[in-house]
Amino acid sequence: MPGCSYYGVVSDSVTITPSPLLTLPGAVPSPDDSVDAGVAWHYGNPFGEQRHAVSGAAVIDRSHRFVLAISGDERLSWLNTISSQLVSNLADGSSAENLSLDVNGRIEHHFVQTDSGGVTYIDTERVAGPDLLSFLKKMVFWAKAEPREADELAVLTVLGSDAASILDKAGLPAPSETYGASAIDGGGFVRRMPWPGENSYDVVIPRANLVDWFLRLRDAGAGPAGTWAFDALRVESLRPRVGVDTDEKTIPHEVRWIGSAAEFGAVHLEKGCYRGQETVSRVHNLGRPPRHLVLLHLDGSADGRPSTGDAVTAGGRTVGRLGTVIDHFELGPIALALLKRTIPVDTALEAGPCAASIDPDSIPSYDDVQAGRAAVDRLRGR
Repeated sequence: MPGCSYYGVVSDSVTITPSPLLTLPGAVPSPDDSVDAGVAWHYGNPFGEQRHAVSGAAVIDRSHRFVLAISGDERLSWLNTISSQLVSNLADGSSAENLSLDVNGRIEHHFVQTDSGGVTYIDTERVAGPDLLSFLKKMVFWAKAEPREADELAVLTVLGSDAASILDKAGLPAPSETYGASAIDGGGFVRRMPWPGENSYDVVIPRANLVDWFLRLRDAGAGPAGTWAFDALRVESLRPRVGVDTDEKTIPHEVRWIGSAAEFGAVHLEKGCYRGQETVSRVHNLGRPPRHLVLLHLDGSADGRPSTGDAVTAGGRTVGRLGTVIDHFELGPIALALLKRTIPVDTALEAGPCAASIDPDSIPSYDDVQAGRAAVDRLRGR
């Protein structure tokens, strides 16, 4: 099965350094054309690794994530003015998901930020990381904020119903609150995430100790798993990956990123101005997104699999774009796709060589009454 690509290619400007964990027995590297190139795709049993990441515990090498750090007394108030999430009051030991949008409200970057010990740490896609850092540096002006690359840090992820106990056995804290972050002796922190499952923890540690911490977690009972397992559970959770499940036209409403940190979103609807806010407000108050993110079930008997970026068609007419394509241990071949909102749920679709069908449970609800639309209707006497 092909790996995901970022807008179809991996940037030539990003150096891919293979993780030292690829030397572990059984490690199979992610495909060279994948955004996950340089870390393990699986360890010989992709479906078993997925099961372990649900009903047991699995540790996944995500050390290819781009990490940066922002110091300075005004780091949070400054970041709040140039991003979509409300983070001006982010407490020490707390995290949030956030977006950088262009002036038209289209998604440029998605990142997770954690405030710990007077520093804000951000991790994002390796391919997009240098561009995000460059943007942040350009936007500092007179604020007391100093963004820099933090390549000395690396990310591991521990998943599964036993994840908290495994962390404890390995000598690591396990935050009880979602988006909570607890400092690690010797540097780094453990952060609890709301996805790709109910028991998901990111372990951000000094890169120099990457192998040591991975082996400690393995020896504590976490089975080694690759990015295949992580993506399978992420797709099942309907969580998009920027640059893979989004394209250059995607707005936050289309991919379920609307909401405060308490709502596990990345766009706060009641904060001050930021770039792209006009589009967000207009869609929220007056319109509906032109597309929405759905889960597709693919015909596993087809000769081959589609690829990220392929068109999704209905009767020969393009109705959407395919994102992550993955084989799930229970659901079989599945994918995320951005489809036109008006496509009925029972429409027969095709994606590459496969017939495809929409999972009805993945269709967003549009039953809410929009404040702006209701006001317009009142003025018109409706």
